[in-house]
Amino acid sequence: MKEYRVLLVDDEEEIRTGISRKIDWPSLGFRLVGEAGNGEEALELAEQLRPDVVLTDIKMPFMDGLELCRRLRISLPGARLVVFSGFDDFEYARQAVSMGVSEYILKPINAPELGQVLGKLREQLDRQRLERRDMETLRRRYEESLPVLRELFYTRLLSGQIRPEQVRDRAARYEIDLPGGIWAAALVHVDGPGGEEERDELLLLSVQSFLTKHFSLRDCTVRVVLYGDMAALLVRLCEEDRLYPLLEELERLSRLSQSYLGLGLTIGVGLPCRGPEELNRSAAGARSALDYRVLAGGGRVIYIGDLEPQATAAPSFEEEDQRALSAAVKLGTQEQVEEMVRSLMERLSHAGLSLSKCDLFLLEVVTCLVRLTRSGGVEVEEVFGERFTGAVSVADFSSLEELGRWLGERCQRLHELLGRRRSDSTWQMVERAKDYIAGHYTDEQLSVESLCSHIHLSPTYFSTLFKREVGMSFTAYVTKVRMDEAARLLRETDEKTYRIAEATGFSDPNYFSYVFKRHFGLSPSKFRSSSFS
Repeated sequence: MKEYRVLLVDDEEEIRTGISRKIDWPSLGFRLVGEAGNGEEALELAEQLRPDVVLTDIKMPFMDGLELCRRLRISLPGARLVVFSGFDDFEYARQAVSMGVSEYILKPINAPELGQVLGKLREQLDRQRLERRDMETLRRRYEESLPVLRELFYTRLLSGQIRPEQVRDRAARYEIDLPGGIWAAALVHVDGPGGEEERDELLLLSVQSFLTKHFSLRDCTVRVVLYGDMAALLVRLCEEDRLYPLLEELERLSRLSQSYLGLGLTIGVGLPCRGPEELNRSAAGARSALDYRVLAGGGRVIYIGDLEPQATAAPSFEEEDQRALSAAVKLGTQEQVEEMVRSLMERLSHAGLSLSKCDLFLLEVVTCLVRLTRSGGVEVEEVFGERFTGAVSVADFSSLEELGRWLGERCQRLHELLGRRRSDSTWQMVERAKDYIAGHYTDEQLSVESLCSHIHLSPTYFSTLFKREVGMSFTAYVTKVRMDEAARLLRETDEKTYRIAEATGFSDPNYFSYVFKRHFGLSPSKFRSSSFS
């Protein structure tokens, strides 16, 4: 099993050497990956090495062990912390426990005691690792949940709660075969024998079982699921002209149910659709068909296409469409924006709508884009032009292709402006941070928390963003600024080293010299002398 990583922190080199030599790290399941002589150095090492365990003294120069633990709780929350001290002081122990420290050990440290502590920590880490990596248990639980997840998938598919581009991936995840082709949805309303109150789960389960067993239309596949207080059939037709044989088969099942179950079934059938991704529209048509059962009478099949011949000509810009368009324009690629616009134009072209209904559909799309423009802080004129009034008609274009190009250009323009605004915003934030550092690097208390309070960002988000844009962490950047200024002062002035330390944010000249030598490879005095040699 992979060894756990340990960082050892103590300002006394002899103690570090003793601990590193006396502990049989591999036999305990650990590997000593780094050592540090103070809290400041340990904090930087922890960022690079990501240790599982940090062993630290409490009394150290520059930054004590308690402050180190406090900061590690934020930057490395998963690490186990062990502190040791030569002071049998309850207050130290109390503070250590309040910071989530795993163990508190009194000096002098002996190998058996530390070995026991490490053994206990290994057990904790092993349990954590097993919980995280026990994929077999997770897989078994997942498989046990699959029937429920599949039923939920079908319900959400019929309700339009799954984005079209996610349908195939979700189906594959739940091991459901949903091939392309012509699909239709039918909803089954149970008409008796006791009325509405009799349609309980057991009754619906018996209807589901009946339909699954007796559906026998050749060259068609069907999946029968429970859908609210109804049963739903998801039917894949081998050809579009198989719709009317489907209606005849459903009529047969409705009559057979009366004989077998003593139940009348009214079945609403939606318009065929091209692919399982559009089954929610067919289901919506089936619901509309069932609304006619009061007038048409129960115990029969009602096809929405017979009652509303123009039902195909009524696409609407639903909430899911708004979310999909917004996501593509705001966060997608150019190709995803193009695909979204193409999909909208295909729906419009296949609908056979009247001009007024086309205009209504287009108005809903444009309104969505205008809202997106304003919420993104972009001027509407930048996207739609100076003379744009919001009134757009299909009649303004010579063809649907021209309308598609116009709409695609508006979407791509907005996509570009929103992306540029996000990029500019990030750059401005980083520049503000750099300006703040340039004006406050002389302050020893300068920290990522004080900077984030100034620019109104969370430290975690800022740290990630700053490192991505600048290429180094906040701490490393501040150190670089201070060291560059210190080097300039050493070259260009005769100021004492302790004065230069104060001028660059170090109250302790010894720590300044330590950091300077680590940064440049020379002590401040040697650096000054080499600059004039």
